[in-house]
Amino acid sequence: MSEILYDDAHIAFLEDIWGEGFLSPGGPEEVARVLEGLDLTGRHVLDIGCGSGAITVALARDYGAGRVTGIDVEGPVCAAARRRVEEAGLGDRVEIRQVAPGPLPFGPGSFDVVFSKDSIIHIPDKDFLGAEVFRVLRPGGWFAASDWLISHDGPPSEAMQHYIAQEDLDFAMASPRAYRASLEGAGFTEIGLTDRNPWYAEVSRQELDWLTGPERPRLDREHGAGFIAQQEATWRALVGVLESGEHCPHHIRARKPA
Repeated sequence: MSEILYDDAHIAFLEDIWGEGFLSPGGPEEVARVLEGLDLTGRHVLDIGCGSGAITVALARDYGAGRVTGIDVEGPVCAAARRRVEEAGLGDRVEIRQVAPGPLPFGPGSFDVVFSKDSIIHIPDKDFLGAEVFRVLRPGGWFAASDWLISHDGPPSEAMQHYIAQEDLDFAMASPRAYRASLEGAGFTEIGLTDRNPWYAEVSRQELDWLTGPERPRLDREHGAGFIAQQEATWRALVGVLESGEHCPHHIRARKPA
């Protein structure tokens, strides 16, 4: 069995810094930006990498999706997401499924919208990802996602290699060019990529200030001093590659032709 990357300790810390139920930055506001202009009312939505479930719940509760299927590969986050769905009273509209890496376990044309928030970084083969998303979308359906990208093709810089090693989360970062090529190759049209580096470069500095400021005694107490020291080292590396522009989070939007 593969190593669990997002265990209960990591879930607790990431929710502390990013908000309850969120395992990536930006909270509900960033989700709204990813979905801007899309009407989910009554739609069937697939949430790839649902994490601990806050977004999956919001897709049904706040955006009016008729059905939401959240998938993830790790048991702890799926268990947390199922608890969140139950607490929200949305078990009739939201399903959480733990899946194995590989082909999406759904038939062709199963979903109106495929959504993902900063999780497809863990999928190395972006061509395969694009083809699978295209396959499970209905004609006219949308892929709306955010992800963490690297600004160029080829080997990462030493600073980026150091950051990826600090994260130790099996990151498989691809460039905007590679993402566009994968989506085009799958058959998508109306492809748009929006660079969010300026936003997260600023936010990450605020997060580092939070990690090293007045909250530090509480963080050490609640999460363990050694664990928090490791997170500080990770955030210092993160800020560096964001400020250089090599780390460039993006919003990704594409449509399957009707």
